[in-house]
Amino acid sequence: MEYYTLRDGLRLPKVGFGTYQLNGASGVNAMSSALQQGYRLLDTAYNYENEGAVGAAIKHSGLSRADVLVTSKLPGRYYQTDQAIQTIQESLYRSGLDYFDLYLLHWPNPRRDQYVEAWQTLITAKKFGLIRSIGVCNFLPAHLARLQTETGELPVVNQIELHPYFNQAAQRAYDQEYGILTEDWSPLGRASVMLKDPRLQTLATKYGKNVGQLILRWEVQHGTLPIPKSADPVRQAGNLQVFDFSISAADMALIDALTRKDGRTTDQDPAVYEEF
Repeated sequence: MEYYTLRDGLRLPKVGFGTYQLNGASGVNAMSSALQQGYRLLDTAYNYENEGAVGAAIKHSGLSRADVLVTSKLPGRYYQTDQAIQTIQESLYRSGLDYFDLYLLHWPNPRRDQYVEAWQTLITAKKFGLIRSIGVCNFLPAHLARLQTETGELPVVNQIELHPYFNQAAQRAYDQEYGILTEDWSPLGRASVMLKDPRLQTLATKYGKNVGQLILRWEVQHGTLPIPKSADPVRQAGNLQVFDFSISAADMALIDALTRKDGRTTDQDPAVYEEF
């Protein structure tokens, strides 16, 4: 595994493990398998309703808590200060953890206009030791600039939808300029479609890899952190096998060219979309 070092010193593996829709006993089994395969970053959220399963998987793994990094996220309905603190505490109780390594605002929800207040609460929670590092999800440059202006602190991570059909070049450039690591949710897009793309299949064959590995390598070479999800142990292992090859500059450009203006998997434009 290779690692990124965040602006605040936290080290994150360059590939993490997504846990959306991994719930209950089957979710614990899938996460336990992922930890056995070598994943050391588990990405959850209050709204995933599986923080307890994440904690159980870590306990069952036999790994030290210090060896596993856990990300969770604050839902928009709890952005008011008092509610936010209680929600973070509740998430820790659910997971059986004493702290989160990384904690994110899940969406900016601009019409509700509470994300600056919520961000200030994360700054406070970090000082209390509930959270090691703080970040956001789905924030556009305007949202990030406002955090800087009104609180004096930028996130160390911005988790956004990113895959070959929606490569987020402008947002990636902005994040990089301000020392923000871009994390990729839905890094394989709508996999049932993307993994069958003949252009990606041709390139994957060239490198002796499958399409999923090609895409994840493309994301890592762009300096981003993909968090693929799979309950299949073989695929989990395969998604980590991206550090033994490099994609040429010409082929990186070919993959970049697949991006589309309407490439999002669903209609979730952070400028207008809200989730609570």
